[in-house]
Amino acid sequence: MDKTQRIHAQADSDMSAHGSSKDKKAENTKENKKTQKKHSFHSNIKVRTFLVAVLTFIVVNAVVHLQLLNTENQEKLKATYTAESTIRRLGSQIDKYLSKTDMLKSMIESGYDIKEEEFNRLGGFLLDDDDVIGAVELAKDGVVNMVYPMAGNEAAIGLDMLNNPRRSREARLARESGNYTIAGPFELAQGGVGALLFDPIYVTGDQKDKEFWGFAILIVNWDRFIDETEISKLEDAGYHYQVWRKLDEEGQRTMIASCQDESLKNDIEVDCDVPNDTWYFDIVPVKGWVSGNQLLLGNVLCLVVALLIGLVYWQFAIRHRKEQSYMAEIEKTAENARLANEAKTRFLFNMSHDIRTPMNAIIGFAQLLKDHADDKDKVNEYTSKISASGSVLLSIINQVLEMARIESGEAELNEEVGNLRELTESIKAVFEPEISRKKLSCDYLVKVTEEFVSYDETKVREILLNIIGNSVKYTPDGGNISVRVEQISKGDQGSASYRFTVADTGIGISEEYLPHIFEEFTRERTSTETRVEGTGLGLPIVKSLVDMMGGSIDVQSKVGVGTTTTIVLTFAVATNTEVLTSMDQSWENIADRLCGMRILMAEDNDLNAELAVTLLGERGILVDRAVDGVQCIEMLRSRPSDYYIAVLMDIQMPNMDGYQATEIIRGLGDARAKIPVIAMTANAFDEDKKKAFSAGMNGHVVKPVDLERIFTVLGDVLEVGKEIKN
Repeated sequence: MDKTQRIHAQADSDMSAHGSSKDKKAENTKENKKTQKKHSFHSNIKVRTFLVAVLTFIVVNAVVHLQLLNTENQEKLKATYTAESTIRRLGSQIDKYLSKTDMLKSMIESGYDIKEEEFNRLGGFLLDDDDVIGAVELAKDGVVNMVYPMAGNEAAIGLDMLNNPRRSREARLARESGNYTIAGPFELAQGGVGALLFDPIYVTGDQKDKEFWGFAILIVNWDRFIDETEISKLEDAGYHYQVWRKLDEEGQRTMIASCQDESLKNDIEVDCDVPNDTWYFDIVPVKGWVSGNQLLLGNVLCLVVALLIGLVYWQFAIRHRKEQSYMAEIEKTAENARLANEAKTRFLFNMSHDIRTPMNAIIGFAQLLKDHADDKDKVNEYTSKISASGSVLLSIINQVLEMARIESGEAELNEEVGNLRELTESIKAVFEPEISRKKLSCDYLVKVTEEFVSYDETKVREILLNIIGNSVKYTPDGGNISVRVEQISKGDQGSASYRFTVADTGIGISEEYLPHIFEEFTRERTSTETRVEGTGLGLPIVKSLVDMMGGSIDVQSKVGVGTTTTIVLTFAVATNTEVLTSMDQSWENIADRLCGMRILMAEDNDLNAELAVTLLGERGILVDRAVDGVQCIEMLRSRPSDYYIAVLMDIQMPNMDGYQATEIIRGLGDARAKIPVIAMTANAFDEDKKKAFSAGMNGHVVKPVDLERIFTVLGDVLEVGKEIKN
């Protein structure tokens, strides 16, 4: 198959419809909106997390506050109980001392007249060893008339307790209530600080009524009394305290006892009743009702819990968002899969029809060719139609394979130096017969200053063949087609941009279908409706190839008016040296240089072998054929080491496949081990190519046989034409 036929075969690849490209700016805007939405989501999450943390802090702080308040109340109850217990202990101690005066009190109440000598003996008995009771007094009618011991207490004789300014209040309370009463502590008349315990004495009068006789009085050394009650141990127990009583109605205080720290803060006041009086107990824990450590711990707890809850909420929100996104993706994926399955189902139905159509033509015309073998005109006609149907069938298969390579990410660019003007002329030649048959008006304009560029010529040709071929197929007879190749930027920076425009007056594309033109396996109309075979992969392939090259595509169309397709691509401008080198490495030059040389071909299929031998033989190449890998090894060993310049190796062969044969060749112990081996196989995928190289092969050519590809690979492997002409 010559170059023109190969290009013609590619030109018949189907285009499902024309349509507009997805504008890159719109895609960028969509991506920006997606990014902004994501940022907005995270910002909202941060705000909500902060609010959750704050609310948690407030709630936990309230709980901690209530707990601390409960702790404070418990501490206050405990302090109140301590104060009341202390006062009760003081009262018990006083009761113990007053019991000593019961003898004197009983004697007087029984009518016994106690003499001074007897009083002194009894007084000595009443005093204790701890010196808490400093003296014992009798005050008839409230006036002190006896005191023991007299020494040091002379000043007390004659004191009128009921009328003495500092003693009268308590003395009168004791007389009126009949209960003992404490006066003091204060400065005593005989010196020192003490307190007076008034124990009132009543006798039976002539009228059998109780009459006030006087007082039995104990002089208490107050400091020693306080020491004996061990009230100071409250400070050791962790309390600051003050015990006081009101001195008069104006509220003046008399301090009964206090700790060393007399400035109490945040204390509580406990009222403690004593006979004829009320003592007030101010008490507070040394560390306060709630300690600083408790407050600090409470605040830390609030902060930690708030942070933990905030973190948990953050994680929950993120996970919930991811789950929602994941579910949305699953639903979207499921929907896409459903749509894809529907599209592929439609594709299979359409493809079944589209494949059967050329196959039916091939089989039918082959039978007619056999029946009219003697009629030269019909032979030529039937042969031409079989060739055209085969090209259509090959185009359909190639498109499916090309789409598979693109989707798997295995398609790569193979950039070489080429001429855009020559490319356009070669494409023009492809469509001339069809344009002439349909009586179309087609004009070509090439307006470029840098014709030679470095690009993947095969893929650019495939793009243009698809676009132009689509216009040719879908433009009614007598219509117009315009092809423009224009350079839109200068090449002074080492690269230049080119605009390819194809406009036609064809059937056009509906506005509803326009957004779907780049979707795989879709066609606006079936081949039955349009009478044009296709797979629905043409435009998806074009779009993928344009994207791979970093270009852009725009399709404008209107039903009944026509379609305009605009593609912009940027290529590196070739240098003069690169241009000369590429011209020297053209496949025709390589074929001329290899003329007369011998190649060994391993091919088990007789038809494929006959075709390859004939095509290569027409270019002057001598070909020896082996039917499998075993015979290939035998023929290679039986000839001199420089007899063959290369081996064309089929992969799938009986007895020994191409991989095994190549491995054996590489293990030969002479120069034959280095002979170039080129895979010539129907295994067309990139993994097949990689496997071939892994087995030790040097090149890879895909069937059907393509002379240009064979000689290009032979040139690369044999390094033919690498020298540069200056």
